[in-house]
Amino acid sequence: MTEPHTEAVFVDTLNNIASGVTDLVGFEVAAISVARDDDRSLEMIAVAGSDECREQLLGHRTPVAEIEREISTAEHWGDLRFVPHERMDLDIDRLGWVPDLEPTDDPEMWHPLDLLLAPIYDDEGRLRGLLSVDVPLDRRRPNPQKRQDLQRFVQQTRRAILAALERSELAEQVRLADAARMIVREVSSELSMDRIIEVCQEALTVGFKAVGMWIQTFDEDGEGSGAIYNSAGAEIALPEDLRIIARNSARMLWRTQDVTVLNDTIPELGVMTVDQEQEITSFMKTIDVTSMLFVPLGAGPECLGNLVLTRRGGNLDWSPIEKQAAMDIGHDLGRALINARTFERERRLVDELRELDGYKSRLIATISHELKNPLTSILGHVEMLESVPDLTGSVRNSISSMERGAVRMQRLIDDLLVLARVGDPHIEFKPVPVDLSAVIAEVLDLLRVTLERKELKVIVEAPQGPLFVLGEESGLDRVCANLISNAAKYTPDGGTVTISLETRAKDVELRVSDTGLGISEGDQAQLFQEFFRSTNPAAVALPGTGLGLTIVQRIVERHRGRISFGSTLGVGTTFTVSLPRAD
Repeated sequence: MTEPHTEAVFVDTLNNIASGVTDLVGFEVAAISVARDDDRSLEMIAVAGSDECREQLLGHRTPVAEIEREISTAEHWGDLRFVPHERMDLDIDRLGWVPDLEPTDDPEMWHPLDLLLAPIYDDEGRLRGLLSVDVPLDRRRPNPQKRQDLQRFVQQTRRAILAALERSELAEQVRLADAARMIVREVSSELSMDRIIEVCQEALTVGFKAVGMWIQTFDEDGEGSGAIYNSAGAEIALPEDLRIIARNSARMLWRTQDVTVLNDTIPELGVMTVDQEQEITSFMKTIDVTSMLFVPLGAGPECLGNLVLTRRGGNLDWSPIEKQAAMDIGHDLGRALINARTFERERRLVDELRELDGYKSRLIATISHELKNPLTSILGHVEMLESVPDLTGSVRNSISSMERGAVRMQRLIDDLLVLARVGDPHIEFKPVPVDLSAVIAEVLDLLRVTLERKELKVIVEAPQGPLFVLGEESGLDRVCANLISNAAKYTPDGGTVTISLETRAKDVELRVSDTGLGISEGDQAQLFQEFFRSTNPAAVALPGTGLGLTIVQRIVERHRGRISFGSTLGVGTTFTVSLPRAD
């Protein structure tokens, strides 16, 4: 605690802890003392509650040996140590403050000389601090429930006290930890090595008081000399044989989880010759550095590269804290490298899939166009044949069958063309505000004859006025038309179709429900697959291409929306679509 700012932050933190104890647990006084290594004493630096107590106790010091002696005779209440007044050996004058309470003979009542302490030990078992409480608000010695409440609070505050001690005593470690946290927070989400270097170089060079840095990454198979990135963004002219030495050294150090320092002497790593050591020394002179901290980077058992931090001038030493922090950062940067490598692979895979998807869409569109022209000719000639007066009944039946088949093929081709368009990632998406209420009204008007013929009851639940979503009107029209026409198709005569619109914080939710056939559990998993038709005989008997819901799903995804459904066989189905609102 050599810096005034660090000391002030430390004391403020402990005062907040002490205030929390008095507020939450029910004691008039809470005090925190901290071990001072210079004279092996506990100095009272935070007191909450009584102003009189604060004035008398702040700065008061008690030898650690005396506190440990009192603790040795105390009753153990979990993490707490209770020293009843009759066992206390400490001189009253050494206490610093005694509450103004009238002693009683009742063993359940709090005595002014009772001590209730929570010693704070570090990982090595050293007494580093003491949380003391005095004068319960009910003036009674804490019962088991109150002890439990206090102990839970002590357990929560112990970490805060030790962390505050570590922050105040190890200012250098705080500085390096901040650099490490910055790297973890910012670099782990970066998608390229250039961005990783750009984001982390300032934190590393400032945190380690370095003049520069570079990172060497290895090939994905672990071989090769790898790429070099430095803090200026340009490639370091590191000789090829030194790159290989660096790779082998990094692997060895990663296995032992260690770092090494290179300055006027080269450490014995067992991976280089005398000539190579001289080459390293010469290289350091060339780039004008006098000391380098060499850190392996990796994740799990795999070594992925190395980090080099450089210094010049007389500052050759790297402290044990700096070395440990650098090793921790080696793990953090290793995970960042794994992420960057994974993102790069995923990006290439996505590009390949997009290209394949685009090719498939273009292929479907080309074939559909080629089929559409002769099919139009077939339908034209069928119309001409139907106008011939002297045809027998069997011939007319054949012509009607031809027409139905051609119309079915035309419907399939139209759906294929739509599917190709909405599935092509190369077609630009140009969303505009679209009134979804108006789209639904138009769809219902187009389906009015079908709905009336089946005597379906249509219920529309929507807010008054327009309801705008962000999208393409043609695509949203197709979504509404397919969902509502499906509901009408699979609902028996006299059933009900319910269409509801509801606004959310960022979305508009469209629900289309019916009282129709429903979908079996076996069919639900394949519902959005291309060309899938229900296994329900009643559904199979109705015309369809098996592309309608696939088209709906593709359009919804193209609009950055979501689609889901729920269905019970023989009861009905509800489709729910969420689309981005247009403010």
